[in-house]
Amino acid sequence: MGSDYELVPIDEFDALLVDTPTTRTSKSSSPLRELGKAKEARQKPSFPLFSSNDPAEERRFLQWLHADLGKFPAKTHARKVATELGVPSGMIYLLGQEDTLYEDSDQGPKFRQRRYFYYLTGADHAGCAVTYDITRDRLILWIPYTDPRKVLWYGRGPSIEACKDASDVDDVRYIAGLPRYLNNSLDPGATLYVLHPEQAPQFDRTKGTVVIDSVKLQAAMDRARVIKTQYEIEMIRRANAVSSAAHKLVQSRLSCLQNEREIDAIFRGYCIAHGAPTQAYPVIAAAGPAASTLHYEENDQPLPGKQLVVLDAGAEWKCYASDITRTLPLTVSGNGLGFTKEAEEIYTLVLKMQRECIDLVAPGVDFAAIHLHACRVALKGLMDLNILGRPGVSFDEIWHRGTVAAFFPHGLGHHVGLEVHDVSGDQRLLMLPEYVSSVPFPAAGPSRAAIWESCGVLIGAGVLNRRRSGVGRKRQCVTAEMLATLVRTYDAPSTTLRTKYGAGSEKIQQGPSSDPTKRKGQILQGNMIVTIEPGIYFCREYITAYFLNDALHGGYINKEVLARYWDVGGVRIEDDILVTEDGWENLTNVPKEVGELLAAVNGL
Repeated sequence: MGSDYELVPIDEFDALLVDTPTTRTSKSSSPLRELGKAKEARQKPSFPLFSSNDPAEERRFLQWLHADLGKFPAKTHARKVATELGVPSGMIYLLGQEDTLYEDSDQGPKFRQRRYFYYLTGADHAGCAVTYDITRDRLILWIPYTDPRKVLWYGRGPSIEACKDASDVDDVRYIAGLPRYLNNSLDPGATLYVLHPEQAPQFDRTKGTVVIDSVKLQAAMDRARVIKTQYEIEMIRRANAVSSAAHKLVQSRLSCLQNEREIDAIFRGYCIAHGAPTQAYPVIAAAGPAASTLHYEENDQPLPGKQLVVLDAGAEWKCYASDITRTLPLTVSGNGLGFTKEAEEIYTLVLKMQRECIDLVAPGVDFAAIHLHACRVALKGLMDLNILGRPGVSFDEIWHRGTVAAFFPHGLGHHVGLEVHDVSGDQRLLMLPEYVSSVPFPAAGPSRAAIWESCGVLIGAGVLNRRRSGVGRKRQCVTAEMLATLVRTYDAPSTTLRTKYGAGSEKIQQGPSSDPTKRKGQILQGNMIVTIEPGIYFCREYITAYFLNDALHGGYINKEVLARYWDVGGVRIEDDILVTEDGWENLTNVPKEVGELLAAVNGL
């Protein structure tokens, strides 16, 4: 793909600066890395960019972004799913999404393809289906016929030839012939694998009974999807390229902006202009105290008078997501935009959490161990700032109580793929123990499971029973009790873990627990893509209700010092990290070091 370049937007929508070639984020040169070693060379993704003064460079970036990478590897994906199913015969059937309308309206939401269907076809069209005959290794995409009258009103639908050119399916046929195909192809006693019972096809079973299995397929597809193919990695790389440029553009324009909605508009406008019209999730542009709300979506409040703004935004590229967060300074001084003392203290702490956690990513590492490391760094930093702690109270005492969860209340990351919170196989990336001893909610309130579901967390059998809702894949809420239980489960030491190649590498490679059966986090594997997104938040309502008003946790928090940080709101820094054969590659390239960030927002 040519030389490696840094992405630097320098004007709105149409200008990017080409930086000098750098080494890609690879650790092939040596298996040893020191924690204090400079990270820059490993964090610059390989995509060429253009300069406002050089039209040739502009064309080169756009050519790279829109380059033909070949057919969608549908057949490869189908074979992966069949392998995970572990059966020698049968047929997989998936139904694509139909166009839908709002209630009592002739208008509807923008079409969004079912992601499991897309994984086996690469077809982003309504009204389709797909079959994969496991025995014959034959993958067929079934598409609707487009009547010429529909062309007049809605345009040309997918043609058989265009679908064959876009995907390596074995055949493309009109969906009207699907019932006959199923009847002729399924022998008596054959198994038809579907995602959900209501999605089973209707056809005359003249040849005898067919077994409909709606249990095994989704789990098998989840296991297949969690490890990305090279094609998928390139799609997510492009989603990150566009989103990184959009973030940089916002940074360069920040000093001129007055409202959160302007940030939202600039980000989405850049993505649309560069061929990524769909966001992977609603843009979060949260300034001041709103930054303490994890999934804030109002994006309509003024920026002046606020200390920070959190921009959490990522575009899709051909249905594949990106997920990037930066926290930007808003305080006006004689030198332009900058940090207040308190804001910079928290920003520096979160940046340290992220740097060290990214450096722990590698195949064979238990993700829960990385999360615990982030919590340790957060606790030490908050104690150094005197927000947590009191005379006579040790680090270990607060650590084992889980009080740091007041300020870092969510999991460290999640998988990224066809969903922004993508599937994670049979186990969640950060699977907290089911036997949480207690929860920080009134006993008379909702049930424990209902509380966790409302926070995007499922416990026990709920993870499997509610898989379809998507709740089980959201950012994971971490309460103090859950964190304390995780610490006990892992027998985690209070000392800071070094990188996996340094002191303590055996612990981080094997997981902190002396008993591997107790480990609850997912073990990272090559070609997984995960976010690393630590954060520190000062959500007044949450901290007051469940920590300051708690006799135990409230005694560890210095209320007078905390009062100086309420207006900081929150800080989150998030990158998309590819797990490589010997470490990691950062697919995201947006300024985050304090110096480079201040230069970016002040046009230096």
